[in-house]
Amino acid sequence: MDELREEADRIQAELAVAEREWNEWVIARSRVGEVLAPDDGDAVGPGTSQDLRAPGEQPVQHELQEAAKPKSMVPIWRAGLAWSALSVDYQRILQALADRNRLGQGLLTCQEMAVAFGLDPVPGKVEALRSKAKRLVARGWLAEPVSGRFTLAKGVAGPGAGS
Repeated sequence: MDELREEADRIQAELAVAEREWNEWVIARSRVGEVLAPDDGDAVGPGTSQDLRAPGEQPVQHELQEAAKPKSMVPIWRAGLAWSALSVDYQRILQALADRNRLGQGLLTCQEMAVAFGLDPVPGKVEALRSKAKRLVARGWLAEPVSGRFTLAKGVAGPGAGS
């Protein structure tokens, strides 16, 4: 009986180590998902996420299961298309530029955007904003008359109007 208890204790210890390693893997996967998909706040729906649990394991926290986030789709701008067609992050960029235009302050850099959004103007944050701004330029929402300086494209108006 003592031998069986010792073996059970050994198996319990191995199980605890395996569970800890599994949880670390899930957290790492979540972080990699955040890094690879920084420009969208939308998570994959519960019906499409993979179940990462081992047999008999308790459910992992919701945000860890949905670590992989798809890239946000930015539709090509056309007259009448509302800002609501964009994710919140893109809408925020458009709003900052609309406010700047309304106040007559001219073009906006990504570093200035980061500061306006309350982010540290560190290269990672600035480059993430630059990527989003460039995507908006490519889709006709923004213009970049001077390299690295952005404004709303001609015809793009306030959040509700879309024209």
